[in-house]
Amino acid sequence: MSLPTKDIADKTVENGNELFPIFLKLHNLQTLLVGGGNVGLEKLSALLNNSPQAKVNIVADRFLPEVKSLANAHANVNIIERKFEENDLDGADLAILATDDYQLHQYICTLAKERGILVNVADTPELCDFYLSSIVKKGNLKIAISTNGKSPTVAKRIKEVLNENIPSEIDETLEHMNQLRNTLSGDFSDKVRALNAATATLVQKPEEQVPLSPRKVSFAIWSLVVAFAALTFYVVWKEEPEFRAYVEGINPKFYWFLGAGFVFAMIDGAIGMSYGVTSTTFSLSLGIPPASASTAVHISEILSNGIAGWMHFKMGNVNKKLFKILIIPGIIGAVSGAFILSSLEEYNHYTKPLISVYTLILGIVVLKKALNIQRKKRAKAKKITKIGPLGFFGGFIDAVGGGGWGSIVLSTLIAGGRSARYSLGTVKMTRFFIALLSSLTFVTMLDGLRWYAVAGLVIGSALASPIAAKVSNKISAKTIMVAVGIIVILASLNTISKFLLAF
Repeated sequence: MSLPTKDIADKTVENGNELFPIFLKLHNLQTLLVGGGNVGLEKLSALLNNSPQAKVNIVADRFLPEVKSLANAHANVNIIERKFEENDLDGADLAILATDDYQLHQYICTLAKERGILVNVADTPELCDFYLSSIVKKGNLKIAISTNGKSPTVAKRIKEVLNENIPSEIDETLEHMNQLRNTLSGDFSDKVRALNAATATLVQKPEEQVPLSPRKVSFAIWSLVVAFAALTFYVVWKEEPEFRAYVEGINPKFYWFLGAGFVFAMIDGAIGMSYGVTSTTFSLSLGIPPASASTAVHISEILSNGIAGWMHFKMGNVNKKLFKILIIPGIIGAVSGAFILSSLEEYNHYTKPLISVYTLILGIVVLKKALNIQRKKRAKAKKITKIGPLGFFGGFIDAVGGGGWGSIVLSTLIAGGRSARYSLGTVKMTRFFIALLSSLTFVTMLDGLRWYAVAGLVIGSALASPIAAKVSNKISAKTIMVAVGIIVILASLNTISKFLLAF
């Protein structure tokens, strides 16, 4: 038995949003916009941002300068500077009302319904035939968001989430799919099956896929390295007396750096930062010159950052365009910093306190983050565009100070409006090359490098890498950050005070 029409309508409303979404070709339609104030500017901007060739007549007795400027920049937009008249609806397909006169809106709605013209009225859902959506646009992909007129603010927030998480590279996927579709032959069902197969991974549930697990890959590599190293050590120890004598004569500080590398890698795994600053501060406190300290830190980071960067790349977290813009200036800055610091190695008693000032600042930054000492959030920042200078500065400071590429470049990109996920993946990927090239520069330039420090940090951090992630879930990040901040600050102040007392 069929339900009466009214009952069907009531049931639909109970089930949620009953609106039917469509995408209009506004360049083929005539739109009437009534209102030239702030709301009119908002509506006109929404129309032209999505359909630059839209044909729009704007009627108002007053216009903001911004409305006129926007209208003058589009050939299909006409301004009619007077009060609304009934004949303004002639030839219109859509009407958007954006004044503060409710009675005028009611009057126009009555006229529009008589002519079969659909109407949108700003902030008055009961008079609307349709709503303007919040729009997410990524090249050819466009997503319209509706809350059934309940809350434009929620629609705006959902738009921000989608803009953040849908990669810009999705447009490349659409272009590739279009090219694939044009090459397909056969009947309609054959083409549908081929396209469904090509796009299956976009809709598979996580458990249906077989993704590479960063933790499993890291653990497998770590296990192989440890097993190979242990086997090699045992064979050489048994067969080579000279090797045994060499091991017994290793500088005792090697074991300090071995333990330190393990602890600092665990800290980095727990809070996602501070390996560079803790390692550098520790090295300086044991009397290692700044250039040798930076060398040890960068060499020990090559493997870990290489693995992390590769995993981010495989997971699609690397913005290729950002990577290309960032990598060359970053390498130039890192090599330049490494060259200058290596050239000043004989003056390390002067450069050491300067590097300690840098680590002191980083220690304060870590402590402030731990204690949530930060300014109130500002309005959303414009997307940063000067990527090249940022990469050069970050690479230079990273090489000179033994760390800082992540804290400088990543934080600036995110604060400048860049996607956090793609910024992190790209910074990790570039970090591998920064560490590699600056290390090569240091090794080439320096004589008498403290290899016991390098080896200790490399082996210690490698041993810690597979278990750091597990430990990070069991230790309070805030507690670790406070401890790291205080230790780095005190160690840096100690080095600076020794320098001042020497005068």
